[in-house]
Amino acid sequence: MPEAISEAAAGTVLVVGAGPAGLVMALELSRRGVPHRLIDAADAPFPGSKGKGLQPRTREVFDDLGVIEAIHAKGSPYPPMTTWENGEPGRDWEMMTRGEPTPNTPYAEPWLLPQSRTQEVLRDRLRELGGKVEFGVRLTEFEQDEGGVTAELTGPGDTTERVRASYLVAADGGRSTVRAALGTPFTGETVDPVPMLTADMEVPDLPRTHWHTWNTHPDGTIAMCPLPHSNLFQTYVRFDAGEPDPDPEAVRRLVGERTGLKAGKVHWSSVFRTRAAMAERFREGRVFLTGDAAHIHSPAGGQGLNTSIQDAYNLGWKIAAVLRQGAPDALLDSYEAERLPVAAGVLGLSTRIHRGGTAGPLSGHRGPDNHQLGLGYRESPLSAERRAGLVEDALRAGDRAPDAPCKDAGTGETRRLFDVFRGPHFTLLSLGDAELPLLNKEMASTIHTYRVGGSSPDLLDPDGHAARAYAEHGLFLIRPDGYVGLATEEAGDVTGYWPIGG
Repeated sequence: MPEAISEAAAGTVLVVGAGPAGLVMALELSRRGVPHRLIDAADAPFPGSKGKGLQPRTREVFDDLGVIEAIHAKGSPYPPMTTWENGEPGRDWEMMTRGEPTPNTPYAEPWLLPQSRTQEVLRDRLRELGGKVEFGVRLTEFEQDEGGVTAELTGPGDTTERVRASYLVAADGGRSTVRAALGTPFTGETVDPVPMLTADMEVPDLPRTHWHTWNTHPDGTIAMCPLPHSNLFQTYVRFDAGEPDPDPEAVRRLVGERTGLKAGKVHWSSVFRTRAAMAERFREGRVFLTGDAAHIHSPAGGQGLNTSIQDAYNLGWKIAAVLRQGAPDALLDSYEAERLPVAAGVLGLSTRIHRGGTAGPLSGHRGPDNHQLGLGYRESPLSAERRAGLVEDALRAGDRAPDAPCKDAGTGETRRLFDVFRGPHFTLLSLGDAELPLLNKEMASTIHTYRVGGSSPDLLDPDGHAARAYAEHGLFLIRPDGYVGLATEEAGDVTGYWPIGG
């Protein structure tokens, strides 16, 4: 490695890979004032649609990150499916469970947005917060010690620099160079040995009102989903016979042969075989694996990108708490404790959906389990449930914190609980005049407190939605990532809650 070190170690984070996980990690660090560098080996942003489905829980994450309006403006609801037979569209059907927003769940179904646009929105938000992506910069080697990580970066023109950081976060994809360098086992299985091709392309004569499938061709299924606010379709082609050729002319010819339609310009294409695999560990000392570097999924069910985003959402506030607020390093162990079981469960769900369709992974129904709203951390060391005698369906520590429409007690204006959760802080809700704790100056700067209902409320609960979602009485400490960390009726439990109380 070169001798000169360009950056001091104290309080910095090196994030490798500027896909969804890396961008969310950089956003989480930026809004907490944590110095970092976000590098990506590619010379330019990813151009394709790839992971195009944003699940309801991810939409909640984007609400908190301040990008939900841009996400909605650039995307759309999913269209219904239609199956083509004998050269004509036939039966319409729904691939996924749809629903209406409720007081506790404002986003009730997946949102259609090409991955390249999702990443564009996140990059724009990162710039607003003073961050950036360094494209064309790759990690060539690194080593770690008790005090931090020393890495060599190679940039444009093969320039090299040596950098020092407190932590390294690997978000560099399924072929992660960081994971390989660590020697972390990455075990899994081939979900489907049949190769597939995906492409973003123009199909001028195809109606954009539906997601179209052709399931009867002997060489394999083909499906085309209209990408919102464009003239493109994301096309998936299964090859039960033959090998894919991603050359644009070959893709156009293939689509014509299998659908009878005239295919237009191909903007992006890729070939893959579906595997499912997961790293044995998500943390190696001062190095963390996130997103596809930690787990890869079948695209069936739209779980991979969403799980990756939520990995970074889970880890970002914890790294910031250690570097900026003096939280113990052991807090970072909870990242693996919480996210590894979630990733394993989601990976299994994706595999079951892929194998369960009657016409392969492009068929079959996606139910509420795909929405990721029910995922939580009840068994986490950070989840402290201090109440007894709860009914079976009661909200517990470790669960996702529900939303609810309330009103500001002073102005009468509507304020949802998600409005008061939004930001990098913890939120303490007091319901039913539960006694509030005495917070020292440091805790008061970390925890925003709201009395909901009761005799001297900060928030009114005129329709009782908050009381029904939480409880008629009690204290609920909501983590920065929107999960209930502590549920109690005793004020003293709040000041002793780890990692806030030490």
